[in-house]
Amino acid sequence: MDPISERLRARHPQRIDLSLDRMRALCAALGDPQHRLPPVVHVAGTNGKGSTVAFIRAITEAAGLRVHVYTSPHLVRFNERIRLAGELISDEQLNDILDRIEAVATEATVFESTTAAAFLAMSETPADLAIIEVGLGGVLDATNVIERPLLSVITPVDLDHAEFLGTSLRGIAVEKAGILKAGARGLIARQSEEAMAAIEVAALGVGAPLTVMGVDFDAWAERGGLAFQDQEQFLDLPAPALAGPHQIENAGLAVAVALELALPEQAIAEGLGAVRWPARMQRLATGPFGEAARAADAELWLDGGHNPHAGRALAVALAERQAKAPRPTALIVGMLANKDAGGFFEALRDSEASVFTVPFDGAAAEPEALAAVARGHGLGAQASSDVTQALEHALRLGAGRVVICGSLYLAGEVLGAARETWPA
Repeated sequence: MDPISERLRARHPQRIDLSLDRMRALCAALGDPQHRLPPVVHVAGTNGKGSTVAFIRAITEAAGLRVHVYTSPHLVRFNERIRLAGELISDEQLNDILDRIEAVATEATVFESTTAAAFLAMSETPADLAIIEVGLGGVLDATNVIERPLLSVITPVDLDHAEFLGTSLRGIAVEKAGILKAGARGLIARQSEEAMAAIEVAALGVGAPLTVMGVDFDAWAERGGLAFQDQEQFLDLPAPALAGPHQIENAGLAVAVALELALPEQAIAEGLGAVRWPARMQRLATGPFGEAARAADAELWLDGGHNPHAGRALAVALAERQAKAPRPTALIVGMLANKDAGGFFEALRDSEASVFTVPFDGAAAEPEALAAVARGHGLGAQASSDVTQALEHALRLGAGRVVICGSLYLAGEVLGAARETWPA
């Protein structure tokens, strides 16, 4: 664990307790930095939040804007969560900010303290835009003390975090729609009928105008690129640099945001090609794991998706790659014990991949139990002691395409194994 994470865990409650009361009190004690941010693009959703934020950031920076970004969780270093005007926050600045927060915070949770740190740092660093990703839900998420966003963005809504958000898709959509605010346009990804109905009711209730994918604009893959069309124009854009067909949807939503910000087509095209977002179908060729795969003439990919929707996206991405270049495929899977492993593996049932289950630091599912779930959904699976053993076994059995997947925490351990693969 990096020093900043250790500091936060030692001094703040690690529980998840969705409430805005403590966050509002903490912000008030700090002078309400959330009211002194540059214009805010607030992003919620179940899947694709991080990728959509990455696309928006890449496009806005290509347009020459100075952009703050707040995301979670981090993969290797806590600093990844806070980007100030294009640069990760330094250890020195972050420790200074945390000193000031700890002088006034008493009961704030780790995420509340983290969010307050981001707002305070961003309020004191000049920038043109702040992109703020919701941590969990929306209505009571710590980031929702932002009262007047410039734009609200909702990526695809699906079932996840059932212990906090429940198992009703409508209820989860209501939670996500909590970021919609009066007068601030909401840009909405393609949704299920049930989720969209809940979002529309919430928008009507607060007076937030909506622009909806599949109704007001759309995006699709065409001739090796990305086609985008809204009510006023058609854009013929390059394919997004992030791998997987699902990234067409995320990129299309980001393009709609860029057009709302009146950014030029050239910046949109440059941003789509320049975007980077680790652990989302990321090709690994360096570090100990990447080098081991390269030595065996195998592809190695890393994906942190961890719910059924993410499993379906991974299945489509694998099918697309298999159609172009068939190779025996192996999945190295580690998941948190509270995730829907059955739904994840069911989505991958037709992939014909061999599965190797692994543990990681934290509340991970036990590998033998996880392997049993995979076998219950028609996949050949066996437990391994760690990623190194699983990768060695997969390569020895002839896998030519290996995907390490199932958890961002597992992805963080893989990227943290070598300095050259740390997210920058």
